[in-house]
Amino acid sequence: MGKIIRKVTEFFRTGLWRLTPGDTSPWRFVAATIVKKVYLAVKFFTQRGVLDRASALTYNTLLAIVPMMAVIFAVARGFGFSKYIEVWFRDLLSSQPLVAETIIGFVNSYLIHTKSGIFLGIGLLFLLWTVCMLLGNIERAFNDIWQVKEGRGAGRSFRNYLAFFLLVPIVIIVFSGISLWIATGVSDISGVFVIGKAANALLGLLPFILMSALFVCLYVLVPNCKVHLRAALFPGILAGIAMQLLQMSYVDVQMYLSSYNAIYGSFAALPLFMLWVYISWCICLFGAQLSYTNQNLEQEAYFVKTDEISHRYRLLLSALLMSKICRRFSQEYNHPYTALQLKQETGIPIRIVQDLLDNLTRVHLLTAVESLHEKDGETRYLPVESEQHQTVGTLVDRLESMGKWTLDIDVKKQLEDMEWGEFYEVRHDYLSRLREIPLRKDAIQ
Repeated sequence: MGKIIRKVTEFFRTGLWRLTPGDTSPWRFVAATIVKKVYLAVKFFTQRGVLDRASALTYNTLLAIVPMMAVIFAVARGFGFSKYIEVWFRDLLSSQPLVAETIIGFVNSYLIHTKSGIFLGIGLLFLLWTVCMLLGNIERAFNDIWQVKEGRGAGRSFRNYLAFFLLVPIVIIVFSGISLWIATGVSDISGVFVIGKAANALLGLLPFILMSALFVCLYVLVPNCKVHLRAALFPGILAGIAMQLLQMSYVDVQMYLSSYNAIYGSFAALPLFMLWVYISWCICLFGAQLSYTNQNLEQEAYFVKTDEISHRYRLLLSALLMSKICRRFSQEYNHPYTALQLKQETGIPIRIVQDLLDNLTRVHLLTAVESLHEKDGETRYLPVESEQHQTVGTLVDRLESMGKWTLDIDVKKQLEDMEWGEFYEVRHDYLSRLREIPLRKDAIQ
């Protein structure tokens, strides 16, 4: 029995990641790929602080839900359909009617006092800041999952937030109208034996479909990187189903918490609502993590981190990437490399390729360009230096100098006092010799 357990453990530790399509049947390989994606998603979700992000977003949500809903209600009233937004919000929190009534009461009170001028000035700015903080933290959480180091600029974020508040009421009304139209059509044909049952089944699936569509849009649009629809489709459907099941089970759970309600009274709604929000964010972020692993699945080398690679090996890999980028730039200026293309040609895992490209961009050897005119919209990389400066010596000197000198110590003087001047001479000769080797030299491939 112990031998079987060891074999299974060894397979999931190494054998699963070395499996190729030729080693097994197509269906088993697909099943193994799904297992790897789910395993990586769970591993990253539990080890990279995503659960802490869910806790932080729960707090941000509680702080910003009233001002955010107030902005949405205000926009809806401007269009004349605030009543529909209120109905939608009550349906959304149908499992927690007391919380829905409390929040709607706060929102209406907030809007009344805003009209009277009580909350104008610093109070209004604080409430708007809480909303922007929530949206910004959501974007940062998704960027952390996707290993994106730079977020959107302030101007672009402001436009996105403004579009969010203007479009959300319209989208809610459109979906509410579609749901009402489908429900009316189903009631008209409910008497038909076969078609009526199928229509009722479709109506029951409609909330799952709408919620899944919402998550797919979140996973594609929120991260500040290119997310393929096929990578976000299954995680979005899974998250949508999980959210609807959470809504359905939440009502049943409350029935078993009668003693809890008897102790805390109406206050019991707050911790239960916080728990619901936390689980909702966990579902949302796990789906985002699954989207990431779905798009960036690697083999065993996927677990290797750039920091674990020796400095000398990083220099060699950087020289390899720079050599290919410089050669492509001189031969096909209109078709520079993407990180994925470099990964496919060199076999270096995509995460390591991306980290090395980020370092080369940080030391101004490469520049990242968005290919807006192409369908993929992915980032492409071009050399910054002129051809005579595209040498191994320049690359080594820039990468070894990357970072900050934070200690106020005159190391050069101390080395000179120790008669280590030869060290500088040898290093100067070393870099001079390397500067004679162009990055496009055929030997560096």
